[in-house]
Amino acid sequence: MGVSGCGKSSVGAAVAARIGASFIDGDDLHPQSNIDKMASGQPLNDHDRAPWLVKVGATLKQADETTIIGCSSLKRAYRHIIRTTAAGPVQFLFLDGSREVLLGRMTSRPGHFMPASLLDSQLATLERPGADENAHIFDIDQPFNTLVDTVVTRIQEEPK
Repeated sequence: MGVSGCGKSSVGAAVAARIGASFIDGDDLHPQSNIDKMASGQPLNDHDRAPWLVKVGATLKQADETTIIGCSSLKRAYRHIIRTTAAGPVQFLFLDGSREVLLGRMTSRPGHFMPASLLDSQLATLERPGADENAHIFDIDQPFNTLVDTVVTRIQEEPK
């Protein structure tokens, strides 16, 4: 989880490959109307996000193997919707970074629908996960392979 540009897709896919899990990019679960809205530079609101969050949770519920979904999950309430819909254990891996690092990443990825102009609205919406949310926080300002190794180690340390 995290704001756009934090590495949800690349880190999520790499971690999934390393631990034998499936990976789903949460952007692929958005309705086209949400993608069109973001692509036009408009931030999503809670009403826009609600069906998408339910779909993320339902996708986790239907999974019959360990599944990683790269999903922003910016607010506590959003994570609650995902958890409730999934109706099972959900762990959040928060990829955290400074505005400068995030902006640099967003401006260097060509062809992505999410414009860098929406970064500040995402940062304003972000509610860092609380200690009671089964979440782990990872600093993204490190080499990619080091970050993936750290995430994999943390996942493998979790009780089953």
